Amino acid sequence: MNRIGFGILITVLLLGLQWPALAQQQDSEERYQQINEQTEEIFEQVLEWRRHFHQNPELSNREEETAEYIADYLRDLGMKVETGVAHTGVVGILEGGKEGPVVGLRADIDALPVKERTDVPSKSTKTTTYLGKEVGVSHACGHDTHIAMLMGAAKILTDMKDELQGTVKFIFQPAEEGAPPGEEGGAELMVEEGVLEDPNVDVIFGQHINSQTEVGKIRYRPKGTMAASDRFVITVKGKQTHGSTPWTGVDPIVTSAKIIEGLQSIISRQTELTKAAAVISVGKIESGVRNNIIPEEAEMIGTIRTLDTEMQDIIHKKIRHVATKTAESMGATAEVEIEEGYPVTYNDPDLTEKMLPTLQGVAGSEDVILSDAITGAEDFSFFQKEVPGLYWFVGGMPKGMDPAEAAPHHTPDFYIKEEGMKLGVKSMVGLTVDYMNQHSSQ
Repeated sequence: MNRIGFGILITVLLLGLQWPALAQQQDSEERYQQINEQTEEIFEQVLEWRRHFHQNPELSNREEETAEYIADYLRDLGMKVETGVAHTGVVGILEGGKEGPVVGLRADIDALPVKERTDVPSKSTKTTTYLGKEVGVSHACGHDTHIAMLMGAAKILTDMKDELQGTVKFIFQPAEEGAPPGEEGGAELMVEEGVLEDPNVDVIFGQHINSQTEVGKIRYRPKGTMAASDRFVITVKGKQTHGSTPWTGVDPIVTSAKIIEGLQSIISRQTELTKAAAVISVGKIESGVRNNIIPEEAEMIGTIRTLDTEMQDIIHKKIRHVATKTAESMGATAEVEIEEGYPVTYNDPDLTEKMLPTLQGVAGSEDVILSDAITGAEDFSFFQKEVPGLYWFVGGMPKGMDPAEAAPHHTPDFYIKEEGMKLGVKSMVGLTVDYMNQHSSQ
């Protein structure tokens, strides 16, 4: 064989080796284009759903009308529907035409006791009683968009039911913002009641609209992406005395001040912050009844945020040590209670790596951004403790806007550009189809 013939042979062999990858890439591009077209076709309906829920917000564990609306729609799509999960949760099951894994898709559905101040046509004017006070109610965190995006994904996935290689479990979760005092709720209760079973969920996907990320962009992070949130109460007991003679007693207020300073040194001097971020904040301190009495007792309440479970355990131990030993040095005593709340929202690294091409496929590689971790918390983490999960942020801020000027979540001026929901619908559908294709037995 001459040199030219040998070169042709090598070229043919290389093309043969590359052909499956090229064919797969073409298939993916065609699939994402189809998902894009399907999203455009139903987007007016997605807008209608979002505006309905925006005008009719309901607080945690009180989402009765919201749940009924969702359940009726899922039934209209022909799904098997379960209601009353974790009080007001709704679960719909879509069985594909072929065997394959079970994919969980989650949206949270509760609103907040925040009076809306934005001037939009679907503005909420609803009020209710919360903890004995008359309050406004609004979707000041964007959960209304989460519902609408997942309902849109449900429509598209139902339309392609015969081609689906597996089962989809649509999980509409109440009380993400936390159940009212004295009640259980949210993702933790859903897991306890078996939402990830019958059929058993293999993987779960969830997303959050973000008012400070541009429309058309996705932010993600492998491993710890949102913090564990723990509540602590420190009760300092001293000895009551007259304010004019502090040496005849033990001042719990001064002792508390020393403890607070010590708590901050746990973060600034005793925590390996290059490994992961951590926060200790005292949000409330209460003591005393009048100006000239040094009281007997003081109470501090605060929050702990950690992004690493090992660091979380260490910080809990150090809080107890600092509080009790500082109090002892002042002649007082301290009792420490730490109530574990939401775990770390942990994106399975292998799953994140495998599904990243899908996010890049639906959004464009340049618009999928590896972001820093967030010290806010999210109870999607309870699902991730049971099965591998991926949680990401989809942009809702108008293009070109300065994020510093965008109203944060949980505020009266919170605003979402509705066009951002298109990418949320496409993400949910794309991840579901691609995961099934990767893990199907057929």
